[in-house]
Amino acid sequence: MPLSLVADVLANGGSLPQLAQLAEMGQKKRWLTKKTGVLFGVFWFILLTMFATAFFGILGAPDELVGAFAVTGVFGAMMIIIGSLAVLPSSKMPFMPTNVERPNDQLHYGTQGTLPPAQSVPAGFYTAPQTGSWRDTNDLQPASVTENTTKLLEKDE
Repeated sequence: MPLSLVADVLANGGSLPQLAQLAEMGQKKRWLTKKTGVLFGVFWFILLTMFATAFFGILGAPDELVGAFAVTGVFGAMMIIIGSLAVLPSSKMPFMPTNVERPNDQLHYGTQGTLPPAQSVPAGFYTAPQTGSWRDTNDLQPASVTENTTKLLEKDE
C-alpha cells in the first residue's frame, strides 16, 4: 500500500473522500448484470427448447425446424449464460460506507500520529527456560517398531 494513501486516510479521519464518490456512482441501478444475463439465458432455454419445440411439433412443422429450435435453445442459452458470467458486471454493489464515523477518542492513544504507550514487561520474561525447569517425559523419544513384534514372536514359540 502506498504511503500517500495512508497519509490521506490519516488526514481525513480514517476515511477517504473518494469512497463517497464511488458510493454515489454505485447507487445507480444497472439492468444489464450477470444476474439478468443468466435469467435471460434460462428464459431463452425454456422458450426455445421446451416451449417452441413442443408447440411446432404439435402443429406438424418439419422435423428440421423443430431440431433447429432445440439446438438453438440449448447452445444459445449456454452461450448467453457463459457470456454473461464472463463479461457482464456483478449485480452486487460493493460495500462502500457512506458515513464513516471517527471512533471514540478513548480508542486513540494521545494525539493523531503518535505511537501507543510502551508496554512495561520485564526483559527477563522472554529468556529461555533453565535446564530442569520443565518435566522430562521422553515424549519425543522414538518408540521401537520391532519391540512389540519381537515379543509376539517369542510368545508363539
